[in-house]
Amino acid sequence: MKKYALLLMAVVLMGLAAGCGPQQEAKKDLQPLNIGLMPDTDSLPFIVAQEKGYFKEEGLEVNIQQYKSAMDRDSALQSGNLDGAVSDMLAVAFAKDGGFNVKVTSFTDGSYKLIAGAQSSATKMADLKGQDVAVSRNTIIEYVTDQILQKENLGEDTINKVIIPQIPTRLEMLQNGKLGAATLPEPMASIAVHNGCKYVTGSDELGINPGVIMFTAKTANDRRAELAAMYRAYNKAVDYLNNTPREEYIDMLVEKASFPPTAKAALKLPEYHHAALPKESDVVDCVKWLQSKGLIKKNYTYADFVVDVLGK
Repeated sequence: MKKYALLLMAVVLMGLAAGCGPQQEAKKDLQPLNIGLMPDTDSLPFIVAQEKGYFKEEGLEVNIQQYKSAMDRDSALQSGNLDGAVSDMLAVAFAKDGGFNVKVTSFTDGSYKLIAGAQSSATKMADLKGQDVAVSRNTIIEYVTDQILQKENLGEDTINKVIIPQIPTRLEMLQNGKLGAATLPEPMASIAVHNGCKYVTGSDELGINPGVIMFTAKTANDRRAELAAMYRAYNKAVDYLNNTPREEYIDMLVEKASFPPTAKAALKLPEYHHAALPKESDVVDCVKWLQSKGLIKKNYTYADFVVDVLGK
């Protein structure tokens, strides 16, 4: 009888072990993802997911690499050092048109704002007629600026575009009264307002959302389990950011995202959203703008860029 009981217990334990095995093995089989970030608010859910251990909870290792320049980030992606990156539709289109196949897997909650100088009385783009407005050429910054002009039925020649690629230089010149206005990403836009400059309008207000997360086509096609785990962790980070008092995470974010110290007081975070595919209009409008400037050759469709790895 005793032998029978021991045998029965062994069979039960073996059954339990077999039941746990596949899940443990599935987690063990997940390969690391290398993801490139920029110092902007789009990237913050990844930093939170890393620091709070959400990736680890999903059995996934994510190697975050930070870049100060979009050019360096895109070069790292094309050289195989990254699997994916927080990016924008323009970068995706440039890569695709250049023969490097990438896929958009979700939109992000980045924000780009038109900020007028401290002495300006401008409350809308038309008030800046004939003034110097700083942008970076053929980038998401110029795209958002042109979209603002279009939404207000103004031509590009309404303003005098001054090309200043470096964001810190753009911010400094604006704060020193050398520009009428500048288009800036977060957190630089919030810092400018904190230091006395004036918010005019921005991508959030106008419903423009060109920020995306992109992966190489190979990663998007072959690493679905890893991407599913990554997005589960990403969504946990979104919930954390939306539901946690600011003071509990702001020091960590400023440090880990390499934001200027001023951002601690100035930064206003957007309401983050769970991972979802971008709107078709956000993709199509970017393609039209790029074609109008002769920056891409082909007439790409939404399906050319976007792939659903979210399983929704």
